[in-house]
Amino acid sequence: MTCDFLRSANAGIQLLQPYQTGKPIEELERELGIKHIVKLASNENPLGPGHMALAAAKSALNDLHRYPDGSGFHLKAALAEKLDVHPQQITLGNGSNDVLELIARSWLAPGDEVIFSEHAFAVYPLVTLACSAKPVQVPAVCFGHDLEAMADAVTERTKIIFIANPNNPTGTWFHRSALELFLKKVPEHVLVVLDEAYFEYVEEAYYPNGLHYLEAHPNIIVTRTFSKIYGLASLRIGYGISSAAIADVLNRVRQPFNCNAVALAAAQAALADDSYLDDSRSENAAGLGQLVEGLERLGMTVIPSVANFIAFDCQREAMPLYQALLAQGVIVRPIAAYGLPNHLRVSIGLSRENERFLQALEQVLA
Repeated sequence: MTCDFLRSANAGIQLLQPYQTGKPIEELERELGIKHIVKLASNENPLGPGHMALAAAKSALNDLHRYPDGSGFHLKAALAEKLDVHPQQITLGNGSNDVLELIARSWLAPGDEVIFSEHAFAVYPLVTLACSAKPVQVPAVCFGHDLEAMADAVTERTKIIFIANPNNPTGTWFHRSALELFLKKVPEHVLVVLDEAYFEYVEEAYYPNGLHYLEAHPNIIVTRTFSKIYGLASLRIGYGISSAAIADVLNRVRQPFNCNAVALAAAQAALADDSYLDDSRSENAAGLGQLVEGLERLGMTVIPSVANFIAFDCQREAMPLYQALLAQGVIVRPIAAYGLPNHLRVSIGLSRENERFLQALEQVLA
C-alpha cells in the first residue's frame, strides 16, 4: 500500500490513540483460559438492569424491523417531566459520549481552544483533537478540578470548557459555591459542558445540580447517561440538557436514528423505577465503604470518591499489579493514560466481587 492514510487524515487525528476501554471478560477468558472472572473496570452497575427497563427492552424487540422514533419523543417527554425542563432543551445521544462529540463537532474549528482538567475524562482531548482544535489541560488540585485556574485559562480562542462532576477516573467533586464563582468568570460565549455521568450516585449536601444553573447561564450544557446507575451500558443511551437554542444546533448535527428503539424504551422505563435507583445507591454506598476499608487495611492510599468507583495509589508502578490481578481473574482499570501511572481504578461491585478483588490484591501484594 503506497498511500499513508494516517498522514492524510485531519491533523488532530494524527495525534490520537484509540480509546482504551476496560478489558472485556470474554477477552481475558480467551487470553488466559480462565473462568469465573470478576470485572470491576468500567463503572457498570453490578445489579444489572432493573426489571422495568428489562421488560420494556424485551417488548421493543418485537419491532426490530422498524426504524426507531428519530425524535425520541416519548423518552424526551419522560425526561422533561422528571427533570422539569422542556423537551426542546433535550438532545439524545448514543451514550453521553455521543453528545460530547456532537458539541465538539458543532462548535470547534482548527485553532479553537478547549479547556479541561488534568486527570479528566479521556474523551475531552479525543473530541478536541478530532476537530483539529487545541486542548488546554489545566493542572489538577488534589486530583480534582481547579475551577479558578480553569476560568483564568480562558482566552479569546476558547470555545468549550469540559468539566466532569464527579470526575472520572478520580471520583472527586466540587462544591456548589466553587461552580457559582467559576460561572461568574466565564464569558457567556464560551460553552461550559457539565459532564454529570455519575450525578445520581452523589449524596453530598453541597454537590451542585447543573440543571439549576441553566436559566441564569444559557451557555451551559449538562450531559448525563443511562449507562451507569441505570444499568443500561450496552444499550448506549444518554442525553444533554441545555437551552433550546443550543439543543437546536446539536440536533441539526445529530445523526438520524442515533438512539435505537430498545434503548429508548428501556431508558424511559428506567426513569420511572425509583426503587431500583434506591437499591443501586444503597449497594454502591455499602460497596464503596467496603473497598475503602479493605484498601486502607492493605496500605493503599485512596482518592476520596462520591461515584461508583475508587482510585488508589499502589505506591509503585501500577501496571504490574494490574497484570497480576488479571492472572487472578480480576479486571480493574489502569489509569496511567490519565497521568496516574501509580494508580488503579476499581469499580464498585457486589459485596462478593469486592471481596474477591481485595483477596486477589492481597495475594499479588504479598
